Formats: sequence, C-alpha cells, structure tokens
Amino acid sequence: MIEDLLLPLQFAFMQKAFVISVLVSVPTAILSCFLVMKGWALMGDAVSHAVLPGIVLAYILGLPLLIGAFAAGMFCAVSTGFVANNSRVKQDTVMGVVFSGMFGIGLVLFVAVDSGAHLDHILFGNMLGVDRTELWTAGIISAIVAAGLVLKWKDLLLHAFDPAQAQALGLPVVWLHYGLLTALSLTIVATLSAVGLILAIGLLIAPGAIAFLWVRTFKAMLAMAVAVCMISMLAGTYLSFFIDSAPAPTIILIQTLIFIVAFVRRQILTRRASLA
Repeated sequence: MIEDLLLPLQFAFMQKAFVISVLVSVPTAILSCFLVMKGWALMGDAVSHAVLPGIVLAYILGLPLLIGAFAAGMFCAVSTGFVANNSRVKQDTVMGVVFSGMFGIGLVLFVAVDSGAHLDHILFGNMLGVDRTELWTAGIISAIVAAGLVLKWKDLLLHAFDPAQAQALGLPVVWLHYGLLTALSLTIVATLSAVGLILAIGLLIAPGAIAFLWVRTFKAMLAMAVAVCMISMLAGTYLSFFIDSAPAPTIILIQTLIFIVAFVRRQILTRRASLA
C-alpha cells in the first residue's frame, strides 16, 4: 500500500514536476495577492496570452524563447497603460483588445511558420517533460521575483491601495508600477514550461483570492496564498499520476475547489456574525 502511494516519487519526470511545482508556487502566490488587491486580474490574463507572438518571433530570430515571451509580455503591459492613459477607453477594455489582438497575432504566426514546436505545450504547459535547464530558469526567476516582492511588499501594498498617498509620501510610484508589471511578466515566463500560457492565470489569481477570503491581514494573506498554491500544485501533480490526467488542469481544478470552500466558509461566518 505504501509502495503504491510512493510510486510517483520513483520516476524522474515526476520528481522534476514536483520540483518545478515548488519553485513556481512561491512567486505566483505572492504576486497573486498584489493582483487581487490592486484589481489587476485581467492584466495577468492579458500578459499571459500576449506572450505567444513573442515566443514565435524569438524562434524565428533564433533567440531564447523566454526572452521573446518576456519582451512580448512587457510590450502588452506598457502599451495597455499608454492607451488607457491617453484615451477615453477604460483600462479593462483596452486590455481585452490588446491581449486578444496579440494572442491572435501569435496564433497566425505560429500557423504560418513551421516551427516544429508543440502548440499544446506552449498553451497548456508540459510539467512532465521539463528538463534541467527549465528547472534552473524557473528557479532563478522565481527567486528574483519572490525576493523583490517580499522586500518591497509594504510599498507595493500602499501603491495598490492608494497611489496618490504613496506619491505624497515620496515613494517611486512609477518604478513600483512598472516593477510590478516586470514581476508579472517574469513570473509568467517562469511558469511557461509548467502550466503554459492559458492556465497561468489560475496560479496568478486563485491563491490570492482564496487567501483574501480566509484571513484578515495582508501578511497572513501572503503566507496563506503561498501555502495554498504549493499544496494544490503538489497535490494536483500527485493526483494526476493516478487518474491519468494532465497536471496543470488538475492543479487548477483543486484550486477552484479550495476557492469554493473558502467562499462558502466566508458566507457562513458572515451570516453568523449578522445574526449575533
């Protein structure tokens, strides 16, 4: 019985999947807290979809795919802010236009260019096929992003709640704004080989949303989000081995179930408090 439960740990591809789950869970969870508090859920969705043309162009030019993905993600984020600040169109509408347009360009380029790459791996990830280079890349990016967010979490939190007050206190609001966008793009690059473009948004939103429903303080929210993200990623990867499913969608389903539990719990506590 115990041997059957430990069976996934005996395979090298599963061991690497568990490792990359731990690596990407920390930055995605921390970043998800800021995205939830700042109301940037759609921004994470936009950037995750917009990196596709950068990947294809990087392949055409013979550059590392991760460089193309990061450049495209930053272009999407910066262009969205520029258009929103210089037009009457609201930011969420601009993001919808920009990311769908860039995603469409990426699909057209992918079909037009015989890249030999597997589109499903780019879109949905390939956790069971990550190599040592991808592990090192994800680990380095995750460490840089997580360290930056933890060191500046108070400034970023104030900027998320009240940018005007942050500017009045002398904080570099422009650097904080684009620093958060850079962290978002880098995090998506780190998760590229794990969950792909489409499912990355789940890791960037669900942990923060769950923690927001579960705890009261932001510091506790950060810790809760990391715990939820890491446990769900490890559990989803482990469960996928026995039910013969892809790890990435299994992880997202587990996070969705946890969110439903957190939502129901919050509703019950709110009702009890109103009746007391």
